[in-house]
Amino acid sequence: MAQPYPQPPPPVVRRRAWLRIFWVGLVLWLATVVVIFATGNPNLVPTLVLLGSFLVPVTFVAWAFERRETGELTPGLILSTFLAGGVLGVLAASLLESYLLRPSWWLFLGVGLIEEAVKLAVLAFLTRHLHHKAIRDGIILGASVGFGFAALETAGYAFTSLFTTHGLSVTQLVETELLRSVISPFGHGLWTAILGGVLFSSSTREHFTITGRLILAYLGVSLLHAFWDGMRVIALLLTLLFTGGEVSNGRIVHPTGGQVVLFTTLEWVGYAVVAVIGLLWLWALVRSSRRAQQQPPPLPSGWRVPIRPPGG
Repeated sequence: MAQPYPQPPPPVVRRRAWLRIFWVGLVLWLATVVVIFATGNPNLVPTLVLLGSFLVPVTFVAWAFERRETGELTPGLILSTFLAGGVLGVLAASLLESYLLRPSWWLFLGVGLIEEAVKLAVLAFLTRHLHHKAIRDGIILGASVGFGFAALETAGYAFTSLFTTHGLSVTQLVETELLRSVISPFGHGLWTAILGGVLFSSSTREHFTITGRLILAYLGVSLLHAFWDGMRVIALLLTLLFTGGEVSNGRIVHPTGGQVVLFTTLEWVGYAVVAVIGLLWLWALVRSSRRAQQQPPPLPSGWRVPIRPPGG
């Protein structure tokens, strides 16, 4: 009897693509920095801005994509939410902030409310045709929109930091990209991931629904956003409260060494507190997603369990 041919092994799904993306992108960014400082060629500035602004957001989106729950999350959908979501979010937020906000004590809260509402609306619009709305997929798609928004925002900040009163400063551009790359995972991507998870958990198969839980999540995320944006002002006020002094143009006049240390410490501790709150919130959503996966499917409508009478 002829022996059957051995079956080829199943294809191996290569994971950790995000790690390769990060290291390749980091090497290219470092090479661009070296070449710019070596040659002084201004034509490389756009390359530096784009690589530095998109490296961390793209890496995190790739990492999240490997942990998707359903097959509906295709690379095309991730790309559209990242790019279209980011562009639409930035444009809409810029328009609304220009017409609705004025300098005041409520400025940071207004920015948080507007930007989080815009990102949530864009997320709901781009994913409205999904048939299965799993919590984890909502987290991933929300993170994709948020990181797209963050990448374009970082590119804008990096570009404007290039121009100083003393001319073009590539050093300041590099410092801006490094700082925002470090803190970006705890900002827009995290906040919109939370909103995406709550949005998908509060929705039916046919459409999204606005629930009290979603509204509370939106207000809570907007508050985290406001505290994050206003942390420098909060740290400044606390420093003045503890040490005294005068302020001019948002800075302490002739600050002492102790004031500088206290201000820096308060600012970064504040950022850490906001980041931890957001991470714990997201972790709770991920846990609820896992519990939902472990629950048995509901019985079909009209199902009845027969009960035999005693002695029957």
